[in-house]
Amino acid sequence: MLSNIGVPGLILILIVALIVFGPSKLPEIGRAVGNSLREFKRATSDLTNDITEDIKEDINKAKKDSKENI
Repeated sequence: MLSNIGVPGLILILIVALIVFGPSKLPEIGRAVGNSLREFKRATSDLTNDITEDIKEDINKAKKDSKENI
Protein backbone atom coordinates (compact mmCIF):
# COMPACT_ATOMS: atom_id res chain seq x y z
CA MET A 1 0.00 0.00 0.00
CA LEU A 2 2.69 2.50 0.98
CA SER A 3 4.81 1.63 -2.05
CA ASN A 4 2.24 3.31 -4.33
CA ILE A 5 2.36 6.73 -2.64
CA GLY A 6 5.40 8.21 -4.39
CA VAL A 7 7.15 11.52 -3.79
CA PRO A 8 4.19 13.82 -4.57
CA GLY A 9 1.99 11.88 -2.17
CA LEU A 10 4.61 12.08 0.58
CA ILE A 11 4.93 15.83 0.07
CA LEU A 12 1.15 16.20 0.29
CA ILE A 13 1.03 14.12 3.49
CA LEU A 14 3.83 16.24 5.00
CA ILE A 15 2.00 19.48 4.13
CA VAL A 16 -1.27 18.22 5.62
CA ALA A 17 0.54 17.06 8.78
CA LEU A 18 2.26 20.44 9.02
CA ILE A 19 -1.09 22.24 8.77
CA VAL A 20 -2.86 19.92 11.23
CA PHE A 21 -0.15 19.57 13.90
CA GLY A 22 1.95 22.69 13.36
CA PRO A 23 5.71 22.96 13.00
CA SER A 24 6.43 22.63 16.74
CA LYS A 25 4.68 19.25 17.17
CA LEU A 26 5.92 17.64 13.95
CA PRO A 27 9.36 16.56 15.27
CA GLU A 28 7.75 15.00 18.35
CA ILE A 29 5.29 13.08 16.21
CA GLY A 30 8.09 11.94 13.91
CA ARG A 31 10.12 10.65 16.84
CA ALA A 32 7.11 8.85 18.28
CA VAL A 33 6.34 7.18 14.96
CA GLY A 34 10.00 6.21 14.51
CA ASN A 35 10.18 4.72 18.01
CA SER A 36 6.94 2.83 17.43
CA LEU A 37 8.17 1.39 14.15
CA ARG A 38 11.49 0.40 15.72
CA GLU A 39 9.70 -1.36 18.60
CA PHE A 40 7.34 -3.12 16.17
CA LYS A 41 10.26 -4.36 14.07
CA ARG A 42 12.06 -5.57 17.20
CA ALA A 43 8.96 -7.41 18.41
CA THR A 44 8.36 -9.10 15.05
CA SER A 45 12.02 -10.08 14.86
CA ASP A 46 11.89 -11.58 18.36
CA LEU A 47 8.71 -13.46 17.51
CA THR A 48 10.25 -14.81 14.30
CA ASN A 49 13.35 -15.94 16.18
CA ASP A 50 11.24 -17.66 18.85
CA ILE A 51 9.20 -19.52 16.25
CA THR A 52 12.34 -20.52 14.36
CA GLU A 53 13.95 -21.87 17.54
CA ASP A 54 10.78 -23.82 18.42
CA ILE A 55 10.68 -25.35 14.94
CA LYS A 56 14.36 -26.32 15.15
CA GLU A 57 13.78 -27.95 18.53
CA ASP A 58 10.78 -29.87 17.17
CA ILE A 59 12.79 -31.06 14.16
CA ASN A 60 15.69 -32.18 16.34
CA LYS A 61 13.29 -34.01 18.68
CA ALA A 62 11.59 -35.71 15.73
CA LYS A 63 14.97 -36.81 14.35
CA LYS A 64 15.99 -38.15 17.75
CA ASP A 65 12.69 -40.02 18.14
CA SER A 66 12.94 -41.51 14.65
CA LYS A 67 16.49 -42.77 15.35
CA GLU A 68 15.34 -44.38 18.60
CA ASN A 69 12.50 -46.19 16.83
CA ILE A 70 14.78 -47.74 14.22
